[in-house]
Amino acid sequence: MKWKSVFLLFICLLCISFPVHAKSSLAELDELADEALKLTKFSKLEEAKLSLERFGELFSEQGIMEYQFTMDELRILTAAHHNALNAVTSVSLNQDERIRQVTSFRLATDAVMSKYQPLWVGMEGSVLNSFRAVKNAALQGDAVLYNQQLNDFLAVYSVIQPSIKIDVSVEKVQMLDSKVAFIDNSRTAFSEEAWLQELDSFEVDLQKLFTDFDEDDTDPSIWWVIIMTGSIIVSTLSYVSWRKYRGQKVQKKRRDLDD
Repeated sequence: MKWKSVFLLFICLLCISFPVHAKSSLAELDELADEALKLTKFSKLEEAKLSLERFGELFSEQGIMEYQFTMDELRILTAAHHNALNAVTSVSLNQDERIRQVTSFRLATDAVMSKYQPLWVGMEGSVLNSFRAVKNAALQGDAVLYNQQLNDFLAVYSVIQPSIKIDVSVEKVQMLDSKVAFIDNSRTAFSEEAWLQELDSFEVDLQKLFTDFDEDDTDPSIWWVIIMTGSIIVSTLSYVSWRKYRGQKVQKKRRDLDD
């Protein structure tokens, strides 16, 4: 009986803590962004354009009213949407760059909608591996390879840049962007020993971008559930123990009276 009571209370708590929400316009916006990216990857550009246009309409009509976007989120997401729409309608853009632009928009949309475990964090491997290729080219002293690898890294970094501006502090973003710009503008120094130390330092900053975010990326509601669950279980066990103690005391009193 004791554990049955605890189990029922635990189930009730879960039902209260995790209600089923109806599909909102925010969910539709997220789906449209995802759909646009999938269509772009399959070169279905006209359909991708329709998804992006529908996103723009819904975002203007309902998205802003339903969710309190910050001014920075509005600015960043609007710019990313504009770039994605241009990418699927431009005849001169190559497919790889087109996919990068729409992916950047998809990640930015998710960063706004999802406060925990955003998609851009999943690009950690791609970003770090791309930058390590830059370091390896610098170690080899190959200027042509170094510039090529650096261009590739800048392209990969640009994909997550709108998202980190949404999810990461302004100070950290400004620090990263200034270092990226410094590395981009100092290409001739790539073979110097001091420059390799600069690259090592920036690699650490990139790693911290992802690891620090992961450490802070825990839904506070989980802690509330844990605390509440623990409190209810403790209260239930205490009540059951008190009932048992009281019953034993009553029985003892009766036996004493019978004697």
